[in-house]
Amino acid sequence: MFITGLVMFALASLVGGFAQTKGMLVAARAVQGLGGAVLAPATLTILTTSFAAGRERARALGVWSAMAAAGGAAGAILGGVLTDLLSWRWILFINVPIGLLAALAARTILVETRAPDAARTRLDIAGSVTVTAGLVSLVFGIVETEEHGWTSPWTIVPILVAVVLFAAFIWIETRVAESPLMPFSLFRSRSVRGANIVVMFLGAAMFSMWYFLSLYMQDVLLYSPLKAGIAFLPQTVMIVVGAQIAARTVSKIGPRPLLVMGGLFAAAGLAWYAGISPNGSYLGDLFYPGLLVTLGLGLSFMPVTMAATTGVEPRNAGLASGLVNTTRQIGGSVGLAALATLATARATSLLASGQPHNVALTAGFSRAFAAGAVICLAAVLAAFLVPSMRRPGQDASTSPSPASRPAPAPAVEA
Repeated sequence: MFITGLVMFALASLVGGFAQTKGMLVAARAVQGLGGAVLAPATLTILTTSFAAGRERARALGVWSAMAAAGGAAGAILGGVLTDLLSWRWILFINVPIGLLAALAARTILVETRAPDAARTRLDIAGSVTVTAGLVSLVFGIVETEEHGWTSPWTIVPILVAVVLFAAFIWIETRVAESPLMPFSLFRSRSVRGANIVVMFLGAAMFSMWYFLSLYMQDVLLYSPLKAGIAFLPQTVMIVVGAQIAARTVSKIGPRPLLVMGGLFAAAGLAWYAGISPNGSYLGDLFYPGLLVTLGLGLSFMPVTMAATTGVEPRNAGLASGLVNTTRQIGGSVGLAALATLATARATSLLASGQPHNVALTAGFSRAFAAGAVICLAAVLAAFLVPSMRRPGQDASTSPSPASRPAPAPAVEA
């Protein structure tokens, strides 16, 4: 599945680069997302089954987090260069050779293995359709509040449909599916429960932060795409720093203190961002608060991933890895929809009262950042659901798991 995800992502990027209509571009991006959804849990599964729980796995996840941050920095800068010098289409085209080369390297390096019961495992189509449709309906309903308000049928009906679909998903997973998309037995682990709640809140705040910062830099401060990409570089470096600090300390103090500390740093940085001005400076409005937020993200990302996958049996490693990534994406999607609605409502109100465009936009972004700070504080509270210091490989609510023992070779399905 790892190689399949890479090829899918690369080919979807190629189609997106040649897109001639909005619908074609959206469809290509959706397939890209499907490829990414295959890749993220696959990479985590390889790490969690190849390294023993504790210091070894912490270091591996620290390197994984640092590489993700480095990739984000390279993408932001290279994206700015390609957009300025060539076209936005090259942001998609560049993924094609990278994806294909990575697929070839994976084919050479990784060992293909399959679970003993893989042939009997059936795709949970009903569960996949209901949960995806439910999320789409929920996001649509939240977005419609911007134009129709919370009491309009355009808002209420999609949200009610989402509730029904989520209820159907739970029923399918617990009563019908032979191979559930999300086995709820995973949530018996206190560590898995707490980590997924934390990562949902962090995803809601952080996805929105990158989005609103990009708009603020380019629409208010009038940065070029290249300048905006370079402006993100110090923040990405700070994520690497935070991830390495977390990797070196999590085995000594456990994930909970790092999640609390990281959430507080992120909340403080977002609260600082809430004070941005239409004539803001790079140092005062972007650089210093950005370092706080991204240090907090770096401190949190590796421990929350480790907490969400530690203590899980090897046969469920892929499920746990997929769950934590899915939860982060769900938090990001719903959070961005909600905060974008808040920001747009504030900006629209000020424009209607005669305020200048840049002033109205800045006020909208400020409200979104303030809401993001509150969401990060919710993540701090949720961090106390994660078990405190525990022995490597042992969840606070379970006995030692086989997952704490290293697997003989990376497990991946090509």
